[in-house]
Amino acid sequence: MAKPEKHSRRDFLQGRAALRAAAGKAQELVDSASQVLNDHASAGPVAHIHASRRAMACEFAVQYHETDDELGEAVLAAFDQIELVEDQLTIYREQSEVIDINRIAAEQPVAVDDDLFQLLQLCEQLHLETDGAFDITSGPLSSVWGFLKRAGQVPEPADLESALARVGGAAVRLNAETQSVSFREAETEINFNSIGKGYALDLVARQLDQSGHSDYLWHGGGSSVLARGENRSSKKRCWTIGLAHPLDPKRRLAEFYLTDRALGTAGGATQFFEQDGQRYSHILDPRTGWPASNVYSTTVLAPSAALADGLATAFFVMHPTEVEQYCQRHLEIGAVLVCPVPDGSGYRLHSFGLGDNEWALLTADEDC
Repeated sequence: MAKPEKHSRRDFLQGRAALRAAAGKAQELVDSASQVLNDHASAGPVAHIHASRRAMACEFAVQYHETDDELGEAVLAAFDQIELVEDQLTIYREQSEVIDINRIAAEQPVAVDDDLFQLLQLCEQLHLETDGAFDITSGPLSSVWGFLKRAGQVPEPADLESALARVGGAAVRLNAETQSVSFREAETEINFNSIGKGYALDLVARQLDQSGHSDYLWHGGGSSVLARGENRSSKKRCWTIGLAHPLDPKRRLAEFYLTDRALGTAGGATQFFEQDGQRYSHILDPRTGWPASNVYSTTVLAPSAALADGLATAFFVMHPTEVEQYCQRHLEIGAVLVCPVPDGSGYRLHSFGLGDNEWALLTADEDC
């Protein structure tokens, strides 16, 4: 793995990586990659330090209280951890552990470390529990639709059929005894684009927890959020994340209140293309091969960031009834789906598994 760039304590506190918020100022805005989430935490007497570093093609950022100055060194190490995760999972470089797995696993089992094996197990679990709506083998679909190279196009039917034939989580075999992964099919390949940022945040939280630190908010690209402890500048003593209005992103539709909780969101507002008057989102249903078209955004609250990320992607291509049934079976999961109404003039909001202390709707009703 490539060695991450190091930053000194002086650089961290004086350079671009850190900004001290003045007392009474609201928290820095957290913009989602899909322009779905905005963080509008309540202002208060306790100032925050905000630090960020680019990784995984997005901005990772953390906020913590100015009075917790000793957290600074641990934050630097946490950013280094995120870069190591990128080195391990990326498919966009010449070399990574995942690239090696994709090259070898059809020929022989590939042993992996504890954390990566547990991530693979989570992906297998989500694939089964969502009836294939979550699938880490769906890369061929993103490729044939042109999303991997940011050159979207509707594929020819034969090309789409060929790509779909290479997709299927059942082709990934895990051996717990040897802690290894292998592929049943020669053309199988995996990627963690839909869960990798959350996974990185979970490892960061574990690292900070083990060193005795608490009371902070992390996000990766705004779409993956992890909160620990209290936000001491908020009257609610929690970290507040805003959900943007689907037709007017400058307005907030709802707020989520996080304490020792993770949040993931999926949306197609920024990664899409239009062809023949039709808009196609980058989030593809691995069961059909086609982009999802019946939802503006999905937001999931879960115990871990990887779980929230994976479910946000799966829920984006699932029917609201399926999402409701999933949340009924998994009481630790809450979700909000913002869907267009049939005539395209407004939206309908569906919420499942969330208590009043976890969120608040900021509009008059659910049909707007």
